[in-house]
Amino acid sequence: MKKIAILLFLLLFVSPAQAQFSASKNAQYIATLKAVTNYKIDDEEINKDIEKLRQNKMFVERLQKMLDKLSNRRTKDSTNRKVLKILEKAGEDIYKLLD
Repeated sequence: MKKIAILLFLLLFVSPAQAQFSASKNAQYIATLKAVTNYKIDDEEINKDIEKLRQNKMFVERLQKMLDKLSNRRTKDSTNRKVLKILEKAGEDIYKLLD
């Protein structure tokens, strides 16, 4: 009986905490990726190219069409999940490299 109580405790209280920790880590990785991306956009080596892209109407329209395929709603399709996983992995790699 004592083993069942311990098992129940672990299922009810440990798992949500681990899931929350995992979600928190993923949020940290996305935030790291965004901060580093914003920082590197101002890098003098690529700044000129970034500005040219911002002025390129065809690129901006194509980029907008790509972004229109994404969604930030809770129910995400497979493309959204794949993109999010790629971003989380990139953020994790950068986070570990810079930490």
